Amino acid sequence: MRGEVLVPVPLHSRRLRERGYNQSTLLARELGKLVVLPVIDNSLCRIKDSLPQARTTAIEERRDNVKGAFACRDEALKARNVILIDDVCTSGATLEACALALKAGGAIPVWGLTLAREI
Repeated sequence: MRGEVLVPVPLHSRRLRERGYNQSTLLARELGKLVVLPVIDNSLCRIKDSLPQARTTAIEERRDNVKGAFACRDEALKARNVILIDDVCTSGATLEACALALKAGGAIPVWGLTLAREI
Protein backbone atom coordinates (compact mmCIF):
# COMPACT_ATOMS: atom_id res chain seq x y z
CA MET A 1 0.00 0.00 0.00
CA ARG A 2 1.14 3.50 -0.65
CA GLY A 3 0.10 6.75 0.96
CA GLU A 4 -2.67 8.69 -0.74
CA VAL A 5 -2.60 11.93 1.22
CA LEU A 6 -0.26 13.90 3.47
CA VAL A 7 -1.67 15.22 6.73
CA PRO A 8 0.40 17.62 8.83
CA VAL A 9 0.23 17.50 12.62
CA PRO A 10 -1.95 20.50 13.47
CA LEU A 11 -1.27 23.27 15.95
CA HIS A 12 -3.93 24.59 18.29
CA SER A 13 -5.53 27.73 16.83
CA ARG A 14 -4.05 29.89 19.61
CA ARG A 15 -0.51 28.69 18.95
CA LEU A 16 -0.99 29.07 15.19
CA ARG A 17 -2.06 32.71 15.71
CA GLU A 18 0.98 33.35 17.91
CA ARG A 19 3.49 31.69 15.59
CA GLY A 20 1.89 32.63 12.28
CA TYR A 21 2.67 29.30 10.60
CA ASN A 22 2.63 25.55 11.19
CA GLN A 23 6.02 24.00 10.45
CA SER A 24 4.44 20.59 9.77
CA THR A 25 2.13 22.12 7.18
CA LEU A 26 5.06 23.79 5.45
CA LEU A 27 6.93 20.48 5.36
CA ALA A 28 3.87 18.60 4.08
CA ARG A 29 3.27 21.12 1.28
CA GLU A 30 6.85 20.92 0.03
CA LEU A 31 6.89 17.12 0.27
CA GLY A 32 3.54 16.98 -1.51
CA LYS A 33 5.04 18.89 -4.44
CA LEU A 34 7.99 16.48 -4.62
CA VAL A 35 6.01 13.24 -4.44
CA VAL A 36 2.83 14.56 -6.08
CA LEU A 37 0.46 13.82 -3.22
CA PRO A 38 -2.31 16.09 -1.97
CA VAL A 39 -2.06 17.73 1.44
CA ILE A 40 -5.18 17.74 3.58
CA ASP A 41 -4.53 20.20 6.38
CA ASN A 42 -8.05 21.02 7.55
CA SER A 43 -9.48 17.66 8.56
CA LEU A 44 -7.29 16.72 11.54
CA CYS A 45 -7.51 19.42 14.20
CA ARG A 46 -6.01 20.05 17.60
CA ILE A 47 -8.88 20.48 20.05
CA LYS A 48 -6.84 20.66 23.25
CA ASP A 49 -4.44 23.52 23.90
CA SER A 50 -1.72 21.51 25.63
CA LEU A 51 1.82 22.45 26.55
CA PRO A 52 4.44 22.19 23.82
CA GLN A 53 5.92 18.69 23.97
CA ALA A 54 9.39 20.23 24.34
CA ARG A 55 8.35 21.44 27.80
CA THR A 56 7.64 17.91 28.98
CA THR A 57 10.34 15.45 29.93
CA ALA A 58 9.05 11.94 30.67
CA ILE A 59 7.41 9.76 28.04
CA GLU A 60 4.31 9.26 30.17
CA GLU A 61 4.02 13.03 30.67
CA ARG A 62 4.21 13.49 26.90
CA ARG A 63 1.48 10.89 26.31
CA ASP A 64 -0.78 12.50 28.92
CA ASN A 65 -0.10 15.95 27.45
CA VAL A 66 -1.52 15.01 24.03
CA LYS A 67 -4.12 12.45 25.09
CA GLY A 68 -7.41 13.46 23.48
CA ALA A 69 -5.78 16.53 21.91
CA PHE A 70 -6.71 15.69 18.30
CA ALA A 71 -9.87 14.91 16.35
CA CYS A 72 -11.07 14.61 12.76
CA ARG A 73 -13.65 17.28 11.97
CA ASP A 74 -15.04 15.58 8.86
CA GLU A 75 -14.84 12.39 6.81
CA ALA A 76 -12.28 13.65 4.28
CA LEU A 77 -9.79 10.99 5.39
CA LYS A 78 -12.22 8.08 5.65
CA ALA A 79 -10.79 4.95 3.99
CA ARG A 80 -7.68 6.90 2.90
CA ASN A 81 -4.06 5.81 3.31
CA VAL A 82 -2.61 8.68 5.34
CA ILE A 83 0.98 9.78 5.80
CA LEU A 84 1.12 11.94 8.92
CA ILE A 85 3.81 14.64 8.75
CA ASP A 86 5.61 16.20 11.74
CA ASP A 87 8.87 18.05 12.15
CA VAL A 88 10.40 16.13 15.07
CA CYS A 89 9.69 12.83 16.79
CA THR A 90 10.97 12.47 20.34
CA SER A 91 8.79 9.91 22.09
CA GLY A 92 6.20 9.32 19.36
CA ALA A 93 3.38 10.49 21.65
CA THR A 94 2.13 13.20 19.27
CA LEU A 95 2.18 10.87 16.26
CA GLU A 96 0.36 8.21 18.27
CA ALA A 97 -2.33 10.64 19.47
CA CYS A 98 -2.84 11.92 15.92
CA ALA A 99 -2.98 8.39 14.51
CA LEU A 100 -5.68 7.43 17.02
CA ALA A 101 -7.77 10.43 15.97
CA LEU A 102 -7.21 9.70 12.27
CA LYS A 103 -8.19 6.06 12.70
CA ALA A 104 -11.29 7.11 14.65
CA GLY A 105 -12.08 9.30 11.63
CA GLY A 106 -11.80 6.28 9.34
CA ALA A 107 -8.25 6.61 7.97
CA ILE A 108 -6.59 3.27 7.19
CA PRO A 109 -3.65 2.88 7.54
CA VAL A 110 -1.77 5.79 9.11
CA TRP A 111 1.97 6.14 8.63
CA GLY A 112 4.17 8.67 10.40
CA LEU A 113 6.96 10.62 8.73
CA THR A 114 9.16 13.15 10.50
CA LEU A 115 12.03 15.34 9.43
CA ALA A 116 14.08 14.60 12.53
CA ARG A 117 14.20 12.13 15.40
CA GLU A 118 15.51 13.09 18.80
CA ILE A 119 17.21 10.24 20.62
